[in-house]
Amino acid sequence: MPKLAARVGRAKPSAIMQIFDKAKQLQAQGRDVVSFSIGVPNFLPGEHVYQAVRDALEHDSGSYGSNRGDVRLLDAFLGHMEGLGLTGYARENCAVAVGAKHILYNLFEAILDEGDEVAFPTPYWTSYVDIAEIVGAKIKLLPCPPEQDYKMTPAQLDEALASKPALFLFNNPSNPTGMVYTKDEIAALADVLVKHPDTWVITDDIYNKMVFDDVGYHNFINARPELRDRVIFVDSLSKTYGMPGWRVGLMAGPESIAKAVVTLNSNHITNIPEIVTAGAVAALSGPQDVPESKCVEFQAKRDQVVGMFRSIPGVECPMPQGAFYVFPDISCAFGKSHSGRAINNDVDLCDALLEAKGVACVPGSAFGEPRALRVSYTCPTAQLADGLERIRSFFAELQ
Repeated sequence: MPKLAARVGRAKPSAIMQIFDKAKQLQAQGRDVVSFSIGVPNFLPGEHVYQAVRDALEHDSGSYGSNRGDVRLLDAFLGHMEGLGLTGYARENCAVAVGAKHILYNLFEAILDEGDEVAFPTPYWTSYVDIAEIVGAKIKLLPCPPEQDYKMTPAQLDEALASKPALFLFNNPSNPTGMVYTKDEIAALADVLVKHPDTWVITDDIYNKMVFDDVGYHNFINARPELRDRVIFVDSLSKTYGMPGWRVGLMAGPESIAKAVVTLNSNHITNIPEIVTAGAVAALSGPQDVPESKCVEFQAKRDQVVGMFRSIPGVECPMPQGAFYVFPDISCAFGKSHSGRAINNDVDLCDALLEAKGVACVPGSAFGEPRALRVSYTCPTAQLADGLERIRSFFAELQ
């Protein structure tokens, strides 16, 4: 039998989806399961988005679209970026793809030759490692433990870039930790990036509208405009607008990078659908009341989740200031047991929690931090309170 390509052997299924699927299987068996596993916003976009789609259906051309993206969507994205303080970009600097994950895959393909190095902080979003391994890149991890609030220091970045990696990947606000870098922290890191001109920089900032406590969103380009010629901004409609299944990812950066993504699109997808484009334009350029109200709601839920974890003796829980995740250090449970079941690591804990209490969380090792677990708290408020009480009782029953 003919063999498969080596890159397929390097590809791994999503650890997050494996937990989600296990929770769904238990629910199908009649179990009452509260899922804090998958990172979905759990709300739908405003009515104006659906009306734009209905109007587009009435006038659907059925034809191919632009490999770069419809000009209306590009212009709406440029307007969105201006609201973030990212000005001076044109359509030629932008490209659209089937979700931010597809944008990232295209960028890895465009920047990294096999054996090139990509550096990023730990904890990290799981797909960073998976995509890097598929394209044959070397990975340099920058450990950012809970003791430093899961944030990278300028000294760490400076040391990592000394080896001249081809790419530095930065996620702010962070998935899985929810941490947000302040204006001063971004400026300090930007000063380091200026010293290392041989490295491309991707800012994966898809949670830029979900920032709490008036911290605000800040980008390296805001701090050091001279970085514009090698910083690539990645965004998505999935989290901000409750549209994960619509699969709209966007990027802005140097014209050469955008052109490379457009070329890859021409071979991968041709274009995103015309109907999806209409909804995306409406989301970006229309009323922002839904995402704004959800941001307020998520901040309140953040407080609820952090308060519960901080009430458990031995659990350390840094305060996230964005996205919709909490990432507590639960290593105090290691070496204990629940109902005779040994808890030796984060995977054991998540398995036992799901079986005993019907609560699904993702082990921190999926994100490169095995002392933690990720809680995605976007479920309805009543369900959130129930799930948190189940977690509290689980820890209380450890022996």
